[in-house]
Amino acid sequence: MADRKQSRAEAVRTAVDDVFTAAAGQAQSTAQSTAQSARGRAQDIVDEAARAAGRVVGAIDDLRPPTAEEVRALRRAVAELSERVAALERHNG
Repeated sequence: MADRKQSRAEAVRTAVDDVFTAAAGQAQSTAQSTAQSARGRAQDIVDEAARAAGRVVGAIDDLRPPTAEEVRALRRAVAELSERVAALERHNG
C-alpha cells in the first residue's frame, strides 16, 4: 500500500511540476512574441494548466479513501458474486 500511495503522491508532484514548467516556458516565449501571438500562447498556457489541473484532480481523487457507500456497494457485489458461484457449483457439482 505504501508503494501505491508513493506513486500517487509522485503523480501529483509530476502534474504540478508539469504545469509550472509549461507555464514558465510559455511565458518566456510569450514575452518575446507579438501581441497577437502572445494571446495564442497565453491560451496554450491556460490549456496546459487545465490539463495539468485535471491530472492533479485525478491523482488526488485516487488518494481519497473509499466512502462508506462505496464499501457497502463492493460488499453487495461480492455477496452477489459469491451466491452466483455457489449456485454454479451446485449446478455443476
